Amino acid sequence: MTSADLDRSLAALGRPFRLIVTGGGTGGHTYPALTAIRTTSARLARLGIGLEVLWVGTATGLEARVAEREGIPFTTVATGKIRRSSNPLKLASPANIKDMGRVPLGAVQARAIVSDFEPDVVLSTGGYVAVPVGLATKFCRRPLVIHEQTVRLGLANRALARAATRVAVSSESTLPLLPESVRSSAVVTGNPVRPEVLTGEPDKAIAALGLTGFDRTLPTVYITGGAQGSVQINTVVRAVLPWLLTQANVIHQCGAASIEESRKYAVQLPDDIKPRYLVTDFVGPELPDVLALVDVVISRSGAGTIAELTALGKPSILIPLATSAGNEQEHNALYLQEAGATVALLRDAVTPEGLRDAVGPIISSPGERQHMAQQARALGRPDAADRLAEVLLTVATTK
Repeated sequence: MTSADLDRSLAALGRPFRLIVTGGGTGGHTYPALTAIRTTSARLARLGIGLEVLWVGTATGLEARVAEREGIPFTTVATGKIRRSSNPLKLASPANIKDMGRVPLGAVQARAIVSDFEPDVVLSTGGYVAVPVGLATKFCRRPLVIHEQTVRLGLANRALARAATRVAVSSESTLPLLPESVRSSAVVTGNPVRPEVLTGEPDKAIAALGLTGFDRTLPTVYITGGAQGSVQINTVVRAVLPWLLTQANVIHQCGAASIEESRKYAVQLPDDIKPRYLVTDFVGPELPDVLALVDVVISRSGAGTIAELTALGKPSILIPLATSAGNEQEHNALYLQEAGATVALLRDAVTPEGLRDAVGPIISSPGERQHMAQQARALGRPDAADRLAEVLLTVATTK
């Protein structure tokens, strides 16, 4: 279907477009869903068409807070979390059995929600809440699009793959991992990135964070362990910081729990390198400008981080969270490393020596940074949100 044909089909609806979104629990599932909602709304608005959205999630998940903040109608269904284990016997734990017993109730509740709302399409971005909603969508014979953010399908999307009208994935490398029966319905969209991330300005970061002591002739490194920070990353970074500051400027987002200790350490740095170090508990609205400023990123390797780094073409050193579900962060990091876009520090390599060996050749060589940037950019899909919105609208209008 061409874009013009899609516009005509949408105009023929003669009413607002109706979308149910389900998924959440973490930012990795929640923020792509939010970006998809915003992008779909903007696409429809250009045609003078409204968008009615209902987000189905859990009352305690991040999605509930995000939906409230954004003014998006929100409702809940009963669901249960499956606690993974390499031991099959532990999968049959009392907690898992109890939670799995809630899924049929959630499916009944979800069926009533889908039936009453009559969506044109349902988008699932994963998380255990998506399973009952996806099953209800299939039962109600409504189109279902599932979106996978990571290299490998998560448990919820794996359960729903055969019920989906379309399976949207974030990278080409995911396609061979899909069940053979659903590969024909798969489409590579990329992982939606917040538009503001792509519009940062380096000078705004200098002004907003007061980085007057930075030496702009040196590369700048951004270190982050996520919104809450990472004790593991903070500890390793602190051990190499005096050396690192002789080679680069450093912005270190350490998390609220570590900020006081990190500030005390910063005060003790030698006077000649101290001005090139900024430690902060959290980087908020300034993040797009920080990302535009920096030359190298040291971080975890969640799906959202991977999407932003590749869309922006940023060289990186990735330290996967060992406890991530299905070891997805390690898979993400290795995917970028195989492409030459990052250096992955895994398990026993997360030491001061390992970090120094990884970052040294990158900050000392503009050519290496340029090569890694090109490799990262080749994997990036900055238009992922537009692609996913197009899939949603096309599926909804194709009979």
